[in-house]
Amino acid sequence: MIPQLIEKARKIVIKFGSNTLAGVNGRINDALLAEFAEQAAALIKQGKQIVIVSSGAQVAGLSAMDRWERKRDLHYRQALCAVGQVKLMHAWERAFSPQGIQIAQILLTRDDFADNTRTLNMRNTLFTLVDEGIVPIINENDTVSVEEIKIGDNDTLAAQSAILWSADLLVMFSDIDGLYDRNPKQYSDAKLVSEVRDIAAARQSVSTAGNDGGAGEFGTGGIVTKLDAAEQVVSYGIPMILAHGGRKRALETLAAGTGQGTAFLA
Repeated sequence: MIPQLIEKARKIVIKFGSNTLAGVNGRINDALLAEFAEQAAALIKQGKQIVIVSSGAQVAGLSAMDRWERKRDLHYRQALCAVGQVKLMHAWERAFSPQGIQIAQILLTRDDFADNTRTLNMRNTLFTLVDEGIVPIINENDTVSVEEIKIGDNDTLAAQSAILWSADLLVMFSDIDGLYDRNPKQYSDAKLVSEVRDIAAARQSVSTAGNDGGAGEFGTGGIVTKLDAAEQVVSYGIPMILAHGGRKRALETLAAGTGQGTAFLA
């Protein structure tokens, strides 16, 4: 099902979590970004349009302000994101530049989606950018959005962006291969669920199987927020794929049918 979803989709939103973007040293994984940009460029040459929702401002900030690594004060975390956002965008720019693709930055908050005028402006900006072959990079405006730092809802931001843009597909790249029938970190016999059409039932299964673990040191969302995102987009007729973004040539293998993932469908 996953290869068919990617082949059929023209407008694709791809979300990267912080844990996916972070390398083994806890800093932005430039090699991963460059590899992804190459794969995205191949899809763009096929006539597809790509919008990226990228976490990672805090991770990127640590590369410049590592002395703040142990600080947990909210104002320092927001300041770290302000520094990191610049580094993050430079990392994405370095990745796409060899492909001859320009990127653009869009910083949003929950309030932007609640205001009709802002929503219209956001939508028009997205359409203009992608029509001109530019790849928008969307992120939460962490310097003013306290909730995102606490609970990290770039999963929700990705879903809202997909709905706003009337996307054909949302690809959620995380540090897990998809939805399992039970927690794979606790049960060696856990099985990957390749397709989900009843998200309410999947949510109950996650809750009872203890499959809703946290997101790790840098990420702030878990599997539950991804189910929330899937529920949102599927209700608008937009399918979602959950897959491990750190796998080698993850986007390409998903399109070829050789990569693992979970497809959420109506």
